[in-house]
Amino acid sequence: MTHPLAAEIPAGLAAGTLIPYLGPGMLSLVPGGAPVPATPESLAAILTGKVTVPHKIRTRLTQAAQFIENFKHRKTVVAFMSEAFQAAVPPSALHRHIAALAKLPLVVDAWYDNACQAALTDRGDWGQVQGLSQSEHFGHWIGYYDGAGKPATEAAADLWSTLLYKPIGAVLPANNYLVSDSDYVEVLTEIDIQTPVPARVKELRRGRGFLFLGCRFNDQLQRTFARQIMKRSSDRHWAVLPGELSRNESRFLEEQNITRIDMSLADFEATLTGQRLAEAA
Repeated sequence: MTHPLAAEIPAGLAAGTLIPYLGPGMLSLVPGGAPVPATPESLAAILTGKVTVPHKIRTRLTQAAQFIENFKHRKTVVAFMSEAFQAAVPPSALHRHIAALAKLPLVVDAWYDNACQAALTDRGDWGQVQGLSQSEHFGHWIGYYDGAGKPATEAAADLWSTLLYKPIGAVLPANNYLVSDSDYVEVLTEIDIQTPVPARVKELRRGRGFLFLGCRFNDQLQRTFARQIMKRSSDRHWAVLPGELSRNESRFLEEQNITRIDMSLADFEATLTGQRLAEAA
């Protein structure tokens, strides 16, 4: 890799001391293009293409989802989300590389697709925990599922070698989605005291760093979730962030001691997975 700290990244991943934190940008690596929405804006466009919403909120995902929830019922939002993400997403080389790490204790995947789940399918020692909407699961913040998609217990999660954490839900196995304003209001009310963060995640993040892949931090929700999931972890983190950063992104990186790797995610994938060893030498 071309970054001076690059050697620490594959070493940390291999040792299990660096936790991958995946965002929707990971879908840009899917061969042939992702068959599901790959940005909040594209998802908002799909939702608002089905229901007329006020023009000023048409590009704002959480507000558009809330409008549909208010006027068409929560079940409509869930149905639209499930339709948008029903297509199976083939894992990218980077998804597969991460899933194959022998000492991978935790992966955070902050989008609704199933690519990371598919990458982990061949392993028998994993399960997942997902954020739940209070409008559908009042009083329950998270749900556990084993590698086969069956409901599991918190105690079972302690035995999994790898835990996949989907903080805003996922299409599989149970169509759980945090997407509307009301969903996030409920979570954000409690997240500062860590109530919605699974106990196992709190345990596994201790002393470990995070590697952000396919994430941008120009949205307050994304920054808030990342900040709270990182809480009480190591004080060293990395993010693959190409191009110009917004002021909020730069401030967030500095605040959280996240070292920026200014290269495209495709180049990072190729280098990490060994596709460009000659270039990296």
